[in-house]
Amino acid sequence: MKIALLGYGKMGKTIEKIAIERGHTISHKITTGIENEDLSEADVAIDFSVPNAAFTNIKACIKSKLPVICGTTGWLDNYESAVKMCEDENSAFLYASNFSIGVNLFFELNQKLAKLMDPFQNYSVEIEEIHHLQKLDAPSGTAISLAQQIINNTRKTGWQLDHAEENEIPVFAKREDNVPGTHTVSYKSEIDTIEIKHTAHSREGFALGAVIAAEWIKDKKGVFSMKDVLQNLT
Repeated sequence: MKIALLGYGKMGKTIEKIAIERGHTISHKITTGIENEDLSEADVAIDFSVPNAAFTNIKACIKSKLPVICGTTGWLDNYESAVKMCEDENSAFLYASNFSIGVNLFFELNQKLAKLMDPFQNYSVEIEEIHHLQKLDAPSGTAISLAQQIINNTRKTGWQLDHAEENEIPVFAKREDNVPGTHTVSYKSEIDTIEIKHTAHSREGFALGAVIAAEWIKDKKGVFSMKDVLQNLT
């Protein structure tokens, strides 16, 4: 499979390593000016760029009928536009706030725990995420996904960064050197605390999940999520 890498930072280089180990080749390494690129040689594109480039990259792939995997966060104001364009162009698109298989299992735990905790209103819930100093958006897309899952399964009505109203979830974002990603969901009462936590030890888990998703979406049409990928792996 020939993969176009959209963004060639630390994640892009890690994806390249994993893809080559799995027998694929890298057809493009694009950091700027995707509008001038001929993408016809590629079988699939993987975008780990920056927030202000992601939507442009996705549009270019969709118009070229090139299936595109996106793990860039911070651009989601344009997500519905990307979905509509993909449907109109009969192309393929998959966005995930986190491609790690472990994180996607963590998402399932988060939803189940939220349902279990909702009747017990003496517990307050909060989310903390810690990432490396180079991360551009805060909170992380993964933290936002965790918050939205809790909202969907409880009486919570929203989330806010660093503080929250009574029916909202506070999300705390910390930036520290050399942290690939740590996410903690805590339910606290006067009596005790219940926590679930995911700690990434390297970028390789994110990269492997992205390459697996790329392998899965090749030759498909539609808008997908990592849940679609995982359901077909088990």
